[in-house]
Amino acid sequence: MARSSSRLVIYAALGGNILVALTKFGAAFWTGSAAMLSEAIHSVVDCGNQLLLLLGLRQAARPADALHPFGYGLQLYFWTFVVAVLIFGVGAGVSVIEGIDKIRHPHVVTDAWLIYLVLALGILFEGGVWLVALREFRRHKGKQGWLEAIRHSKDPTMFTVLFEDTAALLGLFTALIGIWLAQVLDLPVLDGVASIVIGVILAGTASFLAWECKSLLTGEGASAEVQAGIRRIVAEEPLVARTNEVLTMHFGPQDVLLALSLDFVDRCGAVDIEQAVSRIERRVRASHPEVTRVFVEAQDREAHRLVEEERTRARLEDETGEG
Repeated sequence: MARSSSRLVIYAALGGNILVALTKFGAAFWTGSAAMLSEAIHSVVDCGNQLLLLLGLRQAARPADALHPFGYGLQLYFWTFVVAVLIFGVGAGVSVIEGIDKIRHPHVVTDAWLIYLVLALGILFEGGVWLVALREFRRHKGKQGWLEAIRHSKDPTMFTVLFEDTAALLGLFTALIGIWLAQVLDLPVLDGVASIVIGVILAGTASFLAWECKSLLTGEGASAEVQAGIRRIVAEEPLVARTNEVLTMHFGPQDVLLALSLDFVDRCGAVDIEQAVSRIERRVRASHPEVTRVFVEAQDREAHRLVEEERTRARLEDETGEG
């Protein structure tokens, strides 16, 4: 269901951006507006981004094999990071360069009525796609706040499309205001200024997306609620004396690896431990379907403490050596 929602949002964004890009390019070449050309390039970059997100979803769905025993779920995070780089490097870069060129060599925009018409159509198309993305993200965020939901989301396609569309709408309004002011004040340079502002908007959007994707790509754990639920399940198992460690990692939006280090009660037989592990695994999977792999290590509390002390010592030595 989550993947279907992601694809719906991406397809809607792709269709809208293709229509918008065609109209923007036509208006940019006809009128010579730098802001409009920046917007057209922005829409082309967005189309490429949506295709990359679809590629990421397809790659992530590949089954595990010998080369990738935990599957290909991280591919989605990688391609989302590439999208952020493209928004920054191509979208923002070209917009700023085009704006600087227009400021250095200003010229009057002709047939401004055509630009206003295209911008109005662009706002209409992008606004429709934005509403689709907003509705899907609102449905998935539940009771969380907007920023909290974005920070904790494990499905980057949702907030990537939403942020792209938000940046697109802001860019359209910026182009509209810039061209209007250039005409009213008879200052053609304001068209170039609008193009630079669009580039800044894209750069800010790309930086935020890259930061969020970096966290996912480098191994983000399950939410605090999921980890607390797992701890409750383990605590309710009578054969577990203590929970040494609960480690989780997202390999995809609905693909979580869980590693447990448990201290079982003394004089517990091998068969008893196996049954306890099976009970824990069944309950975890039933309560948290996103947990697809469960690994349990039976480890004495004291042995676990010694291992942790050794890890801490090794980390401090590495930091001292690097210093």
